[in-house]
Amino acid sequence: MTERTLTDMAKAVQEYDGDEVAVLAQRALDEGTDPVAILDSLTASIREVGDAFGAGDLFLPELVGAADAMEAAMPIVEDALKAQGGSRSSAGKVVAGTVAGDIHNIGKSIFCTLLVADGFEVIDLGIDVKVEEFMEAVEEQKPDVVAMSALLTITAQEQQNVIAALASSGLREGLKVIVGGGAISQRFADNIGADGYSATAPGGVSLVRDLLG
Repeated sequence: MTERTLTDMAKAVQEYDGDEVAVLAQRALDEGTDPVAILDSLTASIREVGDAFGAGDLFLPELVGAADAMEAAMPIVEDALKAQGGSRSSAGKVVAGTVAGDIHNIGKSIFCTLLVADGFEVIDLGIDVKVEEFMEAVEEQKPDVVAMSALLTITAQEQQNVIAALASSGLREGLKVIVGGGAISQRFADNIGADGYSATAPGGVSLVRDLLG
């Protein structure tokens, strides 16, 4: 019965049905399924969607829908993990945000959701994040990676400002910085001293995995 529930839950993610995903996640827990196994099932399902998006077989609305559907189950599963005194081993810690002056959220939000599904600890700073806020988060959270998004050409320079501030304060050493967003290219990323660039949210997750070995 548990296997069927997990299969149905994974299918509901790919059908963008968040309400059903949450119901099935709770049912799986009630059936005695380990919360980690539920997370593994969610991860496999969202990876399938991400891979299809990367291959051009699905489009942004489908990726957003699947990410939102998976998010509906995350509080239920995380609460179950805490209740049993366990947690997933973290694949690494990522601080993410859309830079100052830019309020675009969709790509960054999907990226963060996919990271969580992949086992990373994510601190999402939100949108319109100032240089000082990135600096404070790095000092407090000690992440492995800082990920910045900028959709607008006029805000892309903020990514360089953050990298320069991290370097001048001594916080850049040992820290990986990746960039993305509609205004960004690989050439721009190279010019500002970023460690990596990806044009898509699934590609960004793969980039983080590669950078952290």
